Amino acid sequence: MLTLDVIVDLQYGDCGKGKVAHYLANKHSYTHVLRYNGGCNAGHTIFHKGKKFITHHIPAGVFFGIKSIIGSGCVLDPDQFFREIAMLEKGGVRTKGKIFIAKNTHVITDAHKNEDKQKGGKIGTTGRGNGPAYRDKYGRTGLRAEHVKALKPYLIDLYDEWFEVKGNKHVLAEGAQGFGLDIDWGDYPFVTSSHCTTAGALLNGLPAHAVRSVWGVAKIYETYVGSKKFQPVGAVFDTIGDIGEEFGATTGRRRQTNWMNMASLERAIRMNGVTHIVFSKTDVLRDVGAWAVIDDKKVVEFKSEKTMQDFVLKRLRSLGISRNKVYFSDSKETI
Repeated sequence: MLTLDVIVDLQYGDCGKGKVAHYLANKHSYTHVLRYNGGCNAGHTIFHKGKKFITHHIPAGVFFGIKSIIGSGCVLDPDQFFREIAMLEKGGVRTKGKIFIAKNTHVITDAHKNEDKQKGGKIGTTGRGNGPAYRDKYGRTGLRAEHVKALKPYLIDLYDEWFEVKGNKHVLAEGAQGFGLDIDWGDYPFVTSSHCTTAGALLNGLPAHAVRSVWGVAKIYETYVGSKKFQPVGAVFDTIGDIGEEFGATTGRRRQTNWMNMASLERAIRMNGVTHIVFSKTDVLRDVGAWAVIDDKKVVEFKSEKTMQDFVLKRLRSLGISRNKVYFSDSKETI
């Protein structure tokens, strides 16, 4: 048997996918945790046994001794990969025999990083070399992990792993960035270079019929980091950013903030086949003392947290998502 649960960010990244992956990996009996897209331009902040870890490549399964795979949909910076292993080991997380890289994963080179730092400012990329690496992948000139000597001890063949190795496989697929940044469905050209969707997880050699659950993750408000104008005028948005500590885990850049957009949320839910939703940082709006969403291009304000949640739940029911599959979480909790 091969089953697949997928974690998808429904906004622009930074919604807490790492925390959700950490929670699910701990609570469910997964045999594998797969990072299915992106590279070191995304950072997952995870608190494990009282310690803070920021990972860019390595999936959350490693914290629980679960086989953790960097998939073929990713691009990999070997230098960053080995820094993460050292960071995890120093923090008391054993990594030996638990971390693997798909042999056909493409590699970010120094040339890619240098190019991205020079040209990435136009759309506000992180300058970590992702875009140039993906370009070379699709231009059929890229370098694969199987051709990097230092990576050979970590290589794995995903076809063999999914279909030839005996035993049941229960896979948790952990995504990077968010649907609003997807190369095809995001706000082009202010997008990333990979597929941030449920379909993106399948591109790692997994069959569509394996999908069991799709966990959508969104903030109760929205954030965006990049060069396009996103944040409206108003002191409340700066307050949300301050209380929410909205700074990127990879670059430290301040994130722009806005109210949650219902049309964008519904689009992401439908196109990704979402079955469960986690809304993070609900305590931030509680501390701000303001609750609102954007619906039909208009700001709809609410008198309380409950009235806003009731509004959101009603919309989700119309999309077939029941109340018991919706979770409103605070900053220091997951579900």
